[in-house]
Amino acid sequence: MERPLAPSTGTNSDEPVSRAASQPTPARRRGARTQSFYDTKTQVFSALIDTIDLSQLSKLENDSAREEIRDIVNDIITIKNLVMSISEQEDLLDDICNDVLGYGPLEPLLARDDIADIMVNGAGQTFIEVDGITVESDIRFRDNAQLLSICQRIVGQVGRRVDESSPICDARLPDGSRVNVIVPPLSLDGAALTIRKFKRDKLTLDQLVRYGSITPAAASLLKIIGRVRCNVVISGGTGSGKTTLLNCLTAYIDGNERVITCEDSAELQLQQPHVVRLETRPPNIEGEGEVTMRDLIRNCLRMRPERIIVGEVRGPEVFDLLQAMNTGHDGSMGTIHSNSPRECLSRIESMIAMGGYTLPAKTVREIICNSVDIIIQAQRLRDGSRRITQITEVVGIEGDVITTQDLMRFEIDGEDMSGKLIGRHVFTGIGRPHFWDRARYFNEDKRLAEVLDQMERG
Repeated sequence: MERPLAPSTGTNSDEPVSRAASQPTPARRRGARTQSFYDTKTQVFSALIDTIDLSQLSKLENDSAREEIRDIVNDIITIKNLVMSISEQEDLLDDICNDVLGYGPLEPLLARDDIADIMVNGAGQTFIEVDGITVESDIRFRDNAQLLSICQRIVGQVGRRVDESSPICDARLPDGSRVNVIVPPLSLDGAALTIRKFKRDKLTLDQLVRYGSITPAAASLLKIIGRVRCNVVISGGTGSGKTTLLNCLTAYIDGNERVITCEDSAELQLQQPHVVRLETRPPNIEGEGEVTMRDLIRNCLRMRPERIIVGEVRGPEVFDLLQAMNTGHDGSMGTIHSNSPRECLSRIESMIAMGGYTLPAKTVREIICNSVDIIIQAQRLRDGSRRITQITEVVGIEGDVITTQDLMRFEIDGEDMSGKLIGRHVFTGIGRPHFWDRARYFNEDKRLAEVLDQMERG
């Protein structure tokens, strides 16, 4: 019987690929790529495009389309008398299916749950982060045109565009992974694509305890902080785990609360039933239609939120978030790039100044002090591990200085023979936290006392 996509030449594939591009399963071990392999792939791919009817292919289910492509590729290999090992042929079939239906060479990397970041620096160089360590992958693209095509396919799925006239774009994959693309002429050696992958199974505070990122007692303290509606800012550098920690904390929001999230690229994974997700929008080709983070935060104040969660605060929108925190939206949260709680406070001041506000410095600090209750510092250490290094409480203001106190901090003692850092989370020995009355209001004061006693005992 004739196939609908291409004339049959009598050779069928032995086994259809069943992995869908949108939900990949772990890929088998790929063989080493040689220049000869890529030359053969280019030859077969060109013949496939000349043979296949892409309009008909798009009407098929993903598994059926993959099976059809594999059949045609096997036919082409037979007709052209290409000499390939079984392993090379399987790699070629996988690659071409991924090129046509998925994200090309990225597919096997996206299928691996142990990869945290994928960094593509032009067609010939790809790095990945595994267990906190960045290593070069053997993955590469056919050429910069293929890489640009895949970048455009990714951003097009969320209604965005990337080309010479709009060379920078933030987007996301269907699974919530964060994507940044920058293309020529700004990127000189071909498109630069960065993907921050999210694990399919969302991390919890209990898992962070098992990984050593935080102690059980400190994790219990964070659960209480989430439940008693403290206003929280999560501070940290790039790749320190800020968004992961924010996801963990949102798990302790009551299910009956109305939560509104504001993000540049929607990636938070809240599990509550009453969640409204908002996302910024870049300007169109005429430079119009932009919706900024400030626009989102200001609008969500009219949507009767009980908590506002901001994925990342980068600029003047921090003032609107502080105003929300200070006007009845207790329990709001956000993340910010900074290397310590003290630096976090300074950055908030700087970002308010970026908005053109001419408030006296003391007034700004009073607003910050009255709005932020807790700063949680996340850090990626030099051995690649991620730790929650400080839980700091904003206490008040003395003169012109915001006063803080650490509830817990991480102290490094040294490193082992393998280069892994050895450290411990230390309770700072304070009496009662500043949010004690809030904990008592929510009937969590007894549990808070037990947790502080547990932390003090170590």
